[in-house]
Amino acid sequence: MDNTFKFESKQKTFLLGGMALGLLCLAITFLTDDSLHTRFWTNYLHNVTFFTGISFMSMFILSAFLIAWAGWYTYFKRVWEAMTQFMIVGLVLMLPVVAGVWLGFHRLYHWADADSVAGDEILQWKSSFLNPTTFTIASVLIVAIWYFFANAFRKSSLAEDQGDGSYDQNKRQTVLASIFLPIAGFSSAAVIWQWIMSIDAHWYSTLFAWYCGASWFVSAIAITILLLIYLRGKGYYSDLNASHLHDLGKYLFAFSIFWTYLWFSQFMLIWYANVGEETVYFQTRRDEYPALFFLNLGINFLIPFFVLMRNDTKRKAGTMAFVAGIVILGHWIDYFLMIKPGALHTAHELMGHAHSATADAAHAGEHHSTILAGFHYPGLLELGTMLGFLSLFLYVFFNQLAKAPLIAKNDPYLEESLAHHIEPPYTDTF
Repeated sequence: MDNTFKFESKQKTFLLGGMALGLLCLAITFLTDDSLHTRFWTNYLHNVTFFTGISFMSMFILSAFLIAWAGWYTYFKRVWEAMTQFMIVGLVLMLPVVAGVWLGFHRLYHWADADSVAGDEILQWKSSFLNPTTFTIASVLIVAIWYFFANAFRKSSLAEDQGDGSYDQNKRQTVLASIFLPIAGFSSAAVIWQWIMSIDAHWYSTLFAWYCGASWFVSAIAITILLLIYLRGKGYYSDLNASHLHDLGKYLFAFSIFWTYLWFSQFMLIWYANVGEETVYFQTRRDEYPALFFLNLGINFLIPFFVLMRNDTKRKAGTMAFVAGIVILGHWIDYFLMIKPGALHTAHELMGHAHSATADAAHAGEHHSTILAGFHYPGLLELGTMLGFLSLFLYVFFNQLAKAPLIAKNDPYLEESLAHHIEPPYTDTF
């Protein structure tokens, strides 16, 4: 088939319909929410951070593989290049959250409320880092730097198609990747601390950035698997073989275990130390969100672990698509569990005992008597919003994919990728 992806009108219509559903769900959430619109803003933040993180991690994966002199992924690297371009959309989508921190039209972050900071010694100690200026730097400047490298990397890759097969552009990409990786490693921690960890402003964990990053990484690999299976089914990437799928499956398997290791390490160390300001994070989620707390571990560890433990399952498109879909949903729930409890607690603190859906839900949650959709578990509005953001992500992805050849024909590692083969007894077809 032609080396150019065609973004068909029916695909555009379907994804635009998904985006319309997401907008509708956000509108309903806003109109039916309490006076602080906590459910609306947490749904918005949840999806922006989740999909922007997947885009960021796609650039991280490309850079890491290039620095490691890997060649097996070269045949489909344009998929990751297209995924990185969502970062600029994520940056724009974060601007309302940034504006809200300055102007006060949302209450996602306890530290952003001046009266709360004035009466809270812990928030005062953290104010040099938890403040609107630092939040803006993390949300705008750092993400813009990420996108700068992603855009420069993609331009170099596309320029390689017009070259003579020399290593010049590959060397340029290697330089970009070697600069990006340390910047990404340090700056992503600051972004994660600002966007997500600071929702629970009194709490902190030295493993939290690793934990969130691992969740992004697994999600990026999972959505890559689904996209490649879809594209191959449409007639593209006909030379994609079971060995490519197998290696992606190994990353999905290995980093699901790594995520679990971080989950356990964070939980175990905090539980063992029994320090009140740290333990409360897990106590709240275990006592008030028990279904999601244990479901999170079951979906994101047990399913990929037991299904992908066998080598042959990593080479079956149907099995891999099933596990990848489950894992994406599981890590989306993981981010739901990171964001919702802290935001609900903040809303309760700021509203006192006012009669509102959020305040009543928070008060009832303390007595374990009421479970409210949108806070204690994802409701239909949350799922609809997620589908809207997923549709936006895919629309940007397919639009970018259609702008360039699917295969980097002059990449010096392309032959290695096309010949990629794991030794028998495995087959090369799936």
